Amino acid sequence: MATDPLLKIRESGQSIWMDNLNRQLIQSGKLKQMVEAGKITGLTSNPAIFQKAISSSDLYDADIEAGIKAGRSPVEIYESLVFDDIRKACDIFQPVYEATDGLDGYVSIEVSPNLARDTQGTIDEARRFYQAIDRPNVMIKIPGTPEGFPAVEQVIADGINVNITLLFSVESYEKTAEAYMRGLERRVDQNQSIHKLASVASFFLSRIDTNVDDRIQERLRQVGTDTLNNEARLRQVLGKVAIANAKIAYQTFKKITASERWQRLAKQGANVQRLLWASTSTKNPDYNDVMYVNELVGRNTVNTLPPNTIDACEDHCEIMADRIESNISEAYQLIESLNDPDIAIDLDEVMDEVMQEGIDKFVQPFESLMQSIQDKVDQMTVAKS
Repeated sequence: MATDPLLKIRESGQSIWMDNLNRQLIQSGKLKQMVEAGKITGLTSNPAIFQKAISSSDLYDADIEAGIKAGRSPVEIYESLVFDDIRKACDIFQPVYEATDGLDGYVSIEVSPNLARDTQGTIDEARRFYQAIDRPNVMIKIPGTPEGFPAVEQVIADGINVNITLLFSVESYEKTAEAYMRGLERRVDQNQSIHKLASVASFFLSRIDTNVDDRIQERLRQVGTDTLNNEARLRQVLGKVAIANAKIAYQTFKKITASERWQRLAKQGANVQRLLWASTSTKNPDYNDVMYVNELVGRNTVNTLPPNTIDACEDHCEIMADRIESNISEAYQLIESLNDPDIAIDLDEVMDEVMQEGIDKFVQPFESLMQSIQDKVDQMTVAKS
């Protein structure tokens, strides 16, 4: 039995992926060391991560200058930088991909967040990214919007690995699983292989609690101190909704994978579409900084952690196998209680808000990154004139 919490999580049937990528991580050898030590078995990225990596480092300047000389646009320069990092990361994870027969070892890259409401644009970009990166263990991230679900089905049918991101509600997860199965079924109907074709459903956590907690705090300001029972009920909900919601999603996942429909696909060699816990850094400093890790250890799941949460987990995570299976009835009761008049939290409204906020939080850094690259282009052009 391992003593390192990260390795104990892996022994419990959950994979740890890192939510971070930059050139320094690759060139220093740190990423390779973490992979070889078994600390992480995959990696996720997003526009915010690349915005920070490229705008805060001079490691990309030579390639940006080469892009300028080649007459490339800022978007083309961005893609050349990001694709290069993704390819190198895929190569580092390739041994994991082979050793797990395509279960792990993936590196995720997101299509432009500006395409979140564009089905065909998402399909076209996913195909282009997959062909350009040219690695079997690259995973294309597609937002779980109404427009994204048909794109997921088509991209899976094309034989492209997909990470469906920005999932918040159990309903959206069910639509994700449906899109994945339809895509697989189309391949089977065409006598195409579904072996080593993978997908994860990225279920976001901390943003839900942040939104719900803000609503509860507003309710507490309205309630005051005259109705102590009402105040106590409201406080019991603080910081609890995201984990309860995730536990219910996991129960849904178990029902889907136990269904005859899924079992038929499994016999054809299909990989289970694992739930991936995302947005796992705790935003409220009053909460346990590893609560989204400790509480959601479960078989056939992934938890993607930013570096600071990885460090915190190694230091003080308390791992219990299948903990996600605990207190299930309480989770259902908590979510149901949100409808009570004295709590009155509209969870559907919350999910709609956090979905749009999630898209905006990827659009803004993407546009900021394009501007950063344009600024570097302008600076280098002036310096040469």
